[in-house]
Amino acid sequence: MSKASTPADFTAMSRLSADIDLTADGKATGFVRVPHSVHRSAYGWIPIPIVRLKNGDGPSVLMQAGNHGDEWEGQIGLGNLIRSLEPKDIRGRLVILPSANFPAAMAGQRTSPIDDGNLNRSFPGDAEGTITQQIAYWIEHALLPGFDYSFDFHSGGSSLTYIPSALAPRHADPERMQKVVGLLKAFGAPVSYIAAAPQGGGRTFTSASYRQGVMSMGTELGGGGLVTPASLKVAQDGMRRVLAHIGLLQGPVPAPSPTRLTEIGGDDYYVYASDGGLFEPLVDLGAEVKAGQPAARIHFHHTPWREPELLPFKRDGLVLCKRVPARCERGDCLFHLATDIAG
Repeated sequence: MSKASTPADFTAMSRLSADIDLTADGKATGFVRVPHSVHRSAYGWIPIPIVRLKNGDGPSVLMQAGNHGDEWEGQIGLGNLIRSLEPKDIRGRLVILPSANFPAAMAGQRTSPIDDGNLNRSFPGDAEGTITQQIAYWIEHALLPGFDYSFDFHSGGSSLTYIPSALAPRHADPERMQKVVGLLKAFGAPVSYIAAAPQGGGRTFTSASYRQGVMSMGTELGGGGLVTPASLKVAQDGMRRVLAHIGLLQGPVPAPSPTRLTEIGGDDYYVYASDGGLFEPLVDLGAEVKAGQPAARIHFHHTPWREPELLPFKRDGLVLCKRVPARCERGDCLFHLATDIAG
């Protein structure tokens, strides 16, 4: 496919299609149809819910959750937003994809039960690939082009828990970076962080947005397989504040909320399990830790006479994320840190 190809070219190549017009005025609800022929349904399709609201001129915004199926805060928050908003409440276009990897959401899993696909590691996708690859291809090449902003609502899912956070990639362009920080501050999560993650060459939705020229912001809203009133409030208030910040949402919005602006870097920000066993955390989420401080012990319950292995933090920082299940295998992430941005 040449660089001169239009979004319509990619739409024609994709097997997926939305059964509503995503550019028309007003409010419409429907489904993205993913053809899926199985024993139970020879000519069936997977229904991925999608919603459009449009009223006059203004920014064009895509909001997405359920990129990982076991991350609930964004899915619930976007469902509540869908039911509460009408075209008169906005200026511009808002498209909402509340359960992007719908098979994973229905199964309550991070990955799809159909193909084990992790949607957030499947971009730019493949029009002729597995179900998850086809969804990624449609999102990046048929849906994303033409939007000004994209927001991707994640949480820690079943295996991790976070201080409710907003995040964005670091940009070399100072003006773009300033706009990204403005989005993070407007969202108003307790913590915001800038990540030095791959942009144009990455396999995430954020990288897909970057390739399509769309300014993107994400979240990590709690997790642990739970939804708490506190994390859901961060999600829902932040959604409205950030839409008002960019000029799409009209009328009153929740009061501003301060955020702690941080960053995450390389491997020294993380603690990984060194072996399989039982993870004993030695600090709580939100702790301020020092390099060399004990982070966790790995207990060997298959050989309980063996001394647990002690794992230290490699740097100073804030404990932003912690593993939930005690059972772990070598290579599982146990913690990751964030550090304040100077100035």
